[in-house]
Amino acid sequence: MLGLTTAILLVAGNIIGTGVFKKIVPMAATGLSENYILGAWILAGIVTMLGAFSIAGLAKLTTEAGGNFEYLRLCYGDFLSFLFGWAYFMILGSGSIAAVSFIFSQSFNALFQLPDPLAHLQNISIGAIQPFADSGIKLLAIAAIVLLTWYNYRGVKKGTTLNNFMTTAKIAGILLLIVLGFFFSQSAAYTSVAVVEAPLKNMSNLSWLAIFFGVMLNAFWSYDGFSNVAAASAEIKNPKRNIPIAIITGVSIVLVLYVLINYAFMKAMPLHDLASIPENQVAAIVVANSIIGNTGTIMISILLLLSTFGYLNVAVLLFSRYYYRMAQEQLFFKHVAKIHPVYKTPYIALIYSMIWSCVLVLSGSFDVLTDMAVFGAFAFYVLLAIGLIKMKKKGLIKEKIPGYPYAPILFSLFIIAVLTSTFINNPVRTITGIALILSGVPFYFYFKSQKKKQEAFIG
Repeated sequence: MLGLTTAILLVAGNIIGTGVFKKIVPMAATGLSENYILGAWILAGIVTMLGAFSIAGLAKLTTEAGGNFEYLRLCYGDFLSFLFGWAYFMILGSGSIAAVSFIFSQSFNALFQLPDPLAHLQNISIGAIQPFADSGIKLLAIAAIVLLTWYNYRGVKKGTTLNNFMTTAKIAGILLLIVLGFFFSQSAAYTSVAVVEAPLKNMSNLSWLAIFFGVMLNAFWSYDGFSNVAAASAEIKNPKRNIPIAIITGVSIVLVLYVLINYAFMKAMPLHDLASIPENQVAAIVVANSIIGNTGTIMISILLLLSTFGYLNVAVLLFSRYYYRMAQEQLFFKHVAKIHPVYKTPYIALIYSMIWSCVLVLSGSFDVLTDMAVFGAFAFYVLLAIGLIKMKKKGLIKEKIPGYPYAPILFSLFIIAVLTSTFINNPVRTITGIALILSGVPFYFYFKSQKKKQEAFIG
C-alpha cells in the first residue's frame, strides 16, 4: 500500500509536465504586465485548489479504485462514468501519454541526435497519417511507453518509487531555475513593463478582461491532472483521509513553484524578449541559456527529460486504473479487470493502455485529438463538482469538506466560463470533440448487453 508522501508526489508528478516551462511566452505576448501575469498564475492556482477541495470531498465516498470514473458512477450512474472512461482510453489519457512521450523523445533528440531508420518510408501515408515520418523520435517515444508499462506491470511500488525520485528531481530542478532567475535579476536590471503595457492603454475594460482571462486559461492548463491520483484509491493507505490531503498538498506545492518560476523568468528576461521566443523553443531553456550559457541549455534540457519521463510514469500508472475499474463494473472488456497473480497490478489494463498510446504515437494525431476533446474533459469537472453537492445533500458524504459549498460552486462557475469561451472561440473543434467522446455510446450499449447476458446466464 502507498503512503501519504507517495500520494502527494503522485499528485505533483501528474501536474508538472511541460506547460510551466513554455506558457510564459504566449502570456508575455499579450501585453499584460508582470503583476497581472503573476496574478493569472495565482488565480488559476486558487481555482485549481477549489477543484482540489471538490475532488477531496468526493474521495470520502469510496475506497474503490477508479477515482473520477467511480465518483461519476456513484453520482450519476453508468452512462456518464463510461463516457468519462472511454474518453480517457481513446483520447484524453492515451493521447496525453502519446503527446508527452513524443515531447520526451524530441527533448532527447535535442541533446543527442537520433537516427531516422525509416526515413525512406516517410512519404507513405494512410489517409492524412504518415506513420513512418520522424521514425527515430516515434520509436524512442514508443520505447519509453513500453519500458514504463513494463516497469509498472511489475508492481505498483516500482512505479511509485520511480515517481518519487523523478518528481523530487523535477522539483529540485525547478528550484534551481528559480534561484538562477533571482540571482540573475540582481545583476542585470530590466524595466520591460512600461514597454509591454503601452499597447493596452487605450483598450476597453472588456477587451482587457478577455486578454487576462485568456492568460489565466494558459496557466490553468498547466495545473490540470490534480485529480488523477484518486484512480489508485485501492492501493493507497487510508484513502478517505490520505487522498484529500495528497490532492490539496500537491496542488499547494505546485502553485508556489509555478508562481516563483514565472517570477524568476520575468526577472531574468524582459517581457518583450520572452514574447519574442519562437514557438519551437522552450522558454525555460532560453532563459537558462541567457543566464549561464550552454550549461543552462543542457541543464534545462535534462530537466525537461526528467519532467516528461516522470509525467509519463505517473500517467501510465494512474490512467490504467480507470480502465481496470470500468472492467470491474463490466463497462469494458472483462479480462481488463484481471490482476496479476504475482505483481498484483492491473496488467491487462496496462497493456491495453500501452498498445493504444503507441498507435496514437504512430498516427501523430494525439495533439489534435486531445485539443478537440478538452471541452468534454472540462465538462466532466463540472459534473464532479455538482456531484459533490448532490452527494452531500443526500447525506452520503457526512464528513466536513474544506470550502464547502463555496468551493464546488465557484469551481463550477469558472469551468462553465472556460467551456463557454472555448465554444465561442472554436465551435467546430468543440463539437468534433464532443462527437469523439460520444463515439463511445455504441460501445456502452454493447457492454451493457454483455453484462445482461452474463447476469441472465448466472441467474
